[in-house]
Amino acid sequence: MKLPGLLVLVSLLDICGSKFTYPLIASYHHHRHRPQGEELGKREDVLGGISLASQDSTASAAASATTGNGAVSFLNMVDNLRGDIGRGYYLEMDIGTPPQKMNILVDTGSSNFAVAGAPDPNVEVYFHSKLSSTYQDSDALVTVKYTQGSWVGNLGSDLITIPKGPNHTITVNIATIVESEDFFLPGVRWQGILGLAYSILSKPSSSVEPFFDSLVKQTETSDVFSLQMCGAGLTLNSEEQGNLAGGSLILGGIEPSLYKGKIWYTPIKQQWYYQIEILKLEVGGQNLNLDCKEYNTDKAIVDSGTTLLRLPIKVFGAVVSAIKRASLIEGFVDGFWLGNQLGCWAKGIEPWSFFPKISIYLRGENSSESFSITIAPQLYIQPVADMGLQGECYRFGISSSSNGLVLGAILMEGFYVIFDREKSRVGFATSSCAEIVGSAVSEVAGPFLTGDVSRNCIDTSPKVEPSLWIVSYVLISICGLSLLVSFILLILPCDRSNGNGLTDDSSLIRHRWK
Repeated sequence: MKLPGLLVLVSLLDICGSKFTYPLIASYHHHRHRPQGEELGKREDVLGGISLASQDSTASAAASATTGNGAVSFLNMVDNLRGDIGRGYYLEMDIGTPPQKMNILVDTGSSNFAVAGAPDPNVEVYFHSKLSSTYQDSDALVTVKYTQGSWVGNLGSDLITIPKGPNHTITVNIATIVESEDFFLPGVRWQGILGLAYSILSKPSSSVEPFFDSLVKQTETSDVFSLQMCGAGLTLNSEEQGNLAGGSLILGGIEPSLYKGKIWYTPIKQQWYYQIEILKLEVGGQNLNLDCKEYNTDKAIVDSGTTLLRLPIKVFGAVVSAIKRASLIEGFVDGFWLGNQLGCWAKGIEPWSFFPKISIYLRGENSSESFSITIAPQLYIQPVADMGLQGECYRFGISSSSNGLVLGAILMEGFYVIFDREKSRVGFATSSCAEIVGSAVSEVAGPFLTGDVSRNCIDTSPKVEPSLWIVSYVLISICGLSLLVSFILLILPCDRSNGNGLTDDSSLIRHRWK
């Protein structure tokens, strides 16, 4: 079937004001229904600090109110997030003494807490460390570089409180950003980043205790947090019309009002990122029939700080081919699938029926079983705010990756996601806000037997820091070209390259897409 309409090219210099800029094209067809799927901004890891000793809290021991039957209620944390559409979900925090209010981006793909610590044209406020009587400087400077952007910050520690969070004031490591390039972008409403992953990703070293570790150690908060992001149904740039997305970060447990049905858990395979095991993908109910190791190439992680659903190159190609076959719109130019063109439909036409659902199968806690998380096209074909064009335009919310598979914001917006660090597992349930005009745009189903896939879909070889490989390759090349250099001089620099651990230029940062 051929869909009617014209193909128009449009340059979007900064549709979402995030680190992705989209010189997108608009391909005209007919549209529209406002899906629930927008996306998130990106970013990366940040700096370091030092391990903090536990301190007594004068606040109540419980992270939330206790109901009459003894159950814990987290209702005070519900709707404590706002979504800067296309640029991230953020949490209001009070930092220092007296408290300074700042909006902090929530990122499950990094482990440091950093805030703007100097004036920047793209942030409304910054943290004045000299005005806080409780701020302690560690006299350490950290430089963090990303694939796009970088910043330099001072390490220290201070008191923080979350107004719509656990009833505690705690001491945490914090980096104050004094210089940055392409980190704080035009239009963002957040002024810092809260990394919620494991300490191995902390910069400059894993000795820097992350925020959530400090919260758990200094209080009786359970080592569990959960995340609901309610962006489905809004458009990129819709906040310009005062229509921000909402969401909830529940620190210390699970809030039943935020999900429907059963929670299905998959084991955390390695505690650095929230790495999980993916068994297979289906597009429109059809199995891609790839070796399951392809889905876990490098790693497969759950990362709220990554905007899109990112797939390894081979998997991405297979998914796009399957969507083209199922959607009957092979006429779309390649740029739409590559993320630099928009697909536009005439007003009155809803494109969702042209695209298939996508299902991702995850290993269950019982290794012989799996469960699936499914997203409707309303989540991965994302509406873009009015650009003055004749029709309604959309962006493809899936991209290729050379650094593993990333379940980013566009997928997470369909689910209530539980990061159960106590039991080393990640849970998925259908989000209570993942609906558009009363219709669900996501689903969790199972159990399914795993007899058709390998017992282990993850490469079990030891993880080696990518930056160390890069250094090693460079040194080997130099050694190879220097035929007159002695054997001892050839191997010593190569050994040296692998003995230094993580550095400030760690490719955990530079080679990650955020």
